[in-house]
Amino acid sequence: MSLRGAVTSDHQLARLLQIGIVLEEVVEARAERHLETLMAEESDPHEAVVALLEEAAAESHEHRERLSELIDDLEADTVAYEEIEQLVRERYARTEPEDFDDLLYDQLCNEETAYKFYDDLIAAIEASNVEFSIDRSRLLQVLREIRSEEAEGVEDVTKVMEEYP
Repeated sequence: MSLRGAVTSDHQLARLLQIGIVLEEVVEARAERHLETLMAEESDPHEAVVALLEEAAAESHEHRERLSELIDDLEADTVAYEEIEQLVRERYARTEPEDFDDLLYDQLCNEETAYKFYDDLIAAIEASNVEFSIDRSRLLQVLREIRSEEAEGVEDVTKVMEEYP
């Protein structure tokens, strides 16, 4: 599935929002996994890193809820979870947490990937002339808020990386 063109239907929009949900699940799971590993391996983990991972997991959970609400308001059939999960794995989640030397680099990659996804999705919706069964301004507002939070996440990770030895 490409985000290079306009979104042309409620069905396509629902599928893209489902991809966002699965992407957020990946981000949440990886943040939680890093947190568990950090707590198990370090007797005194860096407070800023712990807070960053906890916030990332909570934010991803909240983003999934907001995306689910948008899907519920669409008059479109959704795609099987397994199919969406496969798309996300192939396109957005090609690495595993252990592929990175540092959990902060992995977290930065996750935040940047999510930001880029929402940025592309917003552009594809804006390029569309289709009238969706959901209010376009509300849809774009929610997606822009999520994108903004992902941008803040990138900034937060970068800041912690600068401070964390």
